[in-house]
Amino acid sequence: MDAFYASVELLRYPQLRGLPLVIGGGRQATADPEHGRFMQLRDYVGRGVVTTASYAARQFGVHSAMALMKAAQLCPQALLLPADFEQYRRFSRLFKQVIVGLVPLIEDRGIDEVYLDFTTAAGGQLQGGRLLAEKLQSAIQEATGLTCSIGVAPNKLLAKIASELRKPAGICVLYATDLAEQIWPLSCRKIHGIGPKVDARLQQLGIHDIGALARCEREWLMQQFGRRHGAWMHDAAWGRDDRPVIAESEPVSMSRETTFERDLHAIRDRSQLRAVFVELCDGVAQDLQRRGYAGRTIGVKLRFDNFVRQTRDQTIDFCTSDAAVIRAIAARCLRRASLERRLRLLGVKVSGLTRAGAHARPAAAPAVPELPLF
Repeated sequence: MDAFYASVELLRYPQLRGLPLVIGGGRQATADPEHGRFMQLRDYVGRGVVTTASYAARQFGVHSAMALMKAAQLCPQALLLPADFEQYRRFSRLFKQVIVGLVPLIEDRGIDEVYLDFTTAAGGQLQGGRLLAEKLQSAIQEATGLTCSIGVAPNKLLAKIASELRKPAGICVLYATDLAEQIWPLSCRKIHGIGPKVDARLQQLGIHDIGALARCEREWLMQQFGRRHGAWMHDAAWGRDDRPVIAESEPVSMSRETTFERDLHAIRDRSQLRAVFVELCDGVAQDLQRRGYAGRTIGVKLRFDNFVRQTRDQTIDFCTSDAAVIRAIAARCLRRASLERRLRLLGVKVSGLTRAGAHARPAAAPAVPELPLF
């Protein structure tokens, strides 16, 4: 989907179309949008990161995961809105329902992205898949008001790259014979799985694009980056990928976390921390129930003001998606954590998942503690 979160917000506030828009920063990121008053990024004071940005904001160099203060330097006039994940999940379900009606084999890759096997769909091979891609785009826009970009290619690796070459609202049909002309001139970062650290190492070695990577000897890459990763990089540069489209993949865990606008103290900011903690637990419970899962291992994640990370978890003898149980066990985990330093981040996670109903829960669930959680 194209700038998914920002595009959903533009459905709600169409008067902002064409303006640079940034999503992120928590609830204090907006003044009174219902009455047409929006916060500018230059006025935001806090930590936070960019969740996503509209294409108008991206032209100034703003991108997801960037610190909001850095984004404010690049585009101070951008308007800032808080993320509304419930709304984004609703639109995610809508566009995926449209796809399922046209393509039988779909692999869910998150809230705004899927892989499709066009060979399983009627007309999926016509014009190399372009006709079906156009049909999907039209149906999704009619159902949701949103646009998407589609890459059609012989495999998942190339389709992922192709989906980003014609954004927004574009279709890119990529054949194996197009590799040298369309893929090799691109930055190595365009290959999903090559991150900034590996790319920096490639730059040091004089490898500045995918074509240069393809010209490297396979054995040499294996020496430089390890046998497994080096071999994968060589295959990726040559557009080789044999991964199938997997229609059903079971999640191993579900979690929610939040980074605070300022570092919070376990004692002095107890009420605020407690409210966030309860919201995170309830949110994970809702996610589990909506998707039909329950889990046995419940844990917490903490990051302190010195960036040290700490986790604590507990495995219980039954599976649950009950918010009260998750709160109770997560609270026990918190009591085993070291809380002397100020908190930068708090998260709650449930793992060891199974389909809800596969294991019965006991009659008596752990009581929710009434004592302060911090």
